[in-house]
Amino acid sequence: MEDPSGLALLGFGPEGWGDELLRGAWVTLQLALCALGVGLALGLLLAGAKLQRFPPLAWLAEGYTGFIRGTPEFLVLLLVYFGSEAALQSGFAMFGLAAPFEMPKFLAAVLGLALIFAAYACEVFRGAYLAVPSGQMEAATACGMSGRQAFSRIRMPQIWRFAIPGLGNLWMVMLKDTSLAAVIALDELLRMAKIGSETTREPLVFFLAAGALYLMMTAISDIARDRLERRARRGMESA
Repeated sequence: MEDPSGLALLGFGPEGWGDELLRGAWVTLQLALCALGVGLALGLLLAGAKLQRFPPLAWLAEGYTGFIRGTPEFLVLLLVYFGSEAALQSGFAMFGLAAPFEMPKFLAAVLGLALIFAAYACEVFRGAYLAVPSGQMEAATACGMSGRQAFSRIRMPQIWRFAIPGLGNLWMVMLKDTSLAAVIALDELLRMAKIGSETTREPLVFFLAAGALYLMMTAISDIARDRLERRARRGMESA
């Protein structure tokens, strides 16, 4: 039987690699979504720290974002993966425990991407916070709202409205940055394409297929972002 070649390599079943590529794409999507959730939460905390009047918190947040922005994303992922293992093993040794610990690859990739995403998302949140006119908050207070009510009903909805475009761009970048996880041997899309290309010696076929899958995911993400923006701007179209 002749070896499959060309597009036949992308089929499903024992002779094709379509199953493996789709599984890699699913891991990529899961990785990006998990990192998005963690990154949004951390980004909000960092933005809050920068907006605080307590200088040490603001300095800490500034130092964090400065470090992440000045460090290659590839290096951040390696530091999380290998550094967390070393740190936990050192912690175990302090208590006389010699239990080996291996950092789960998926968890390391999620944390690494989330740390990177948060460093940029915090600036988006901070800018969105400052974009809300202070007069609206004063009016809410004059209407008898408490500070918490004014924040949840007036400021927070508008923060999301202003932040969605920037966060959407960061999501697109992070979705493609999931390919960095291939360096720690996580079976995401790019790694599966690389394995397939090395096994079959048809790199062009597999990398074009991977590129098509990335393009499909980013195209769907762009449509979702556009719908979210339009939904967030309801009532402002005539303004």
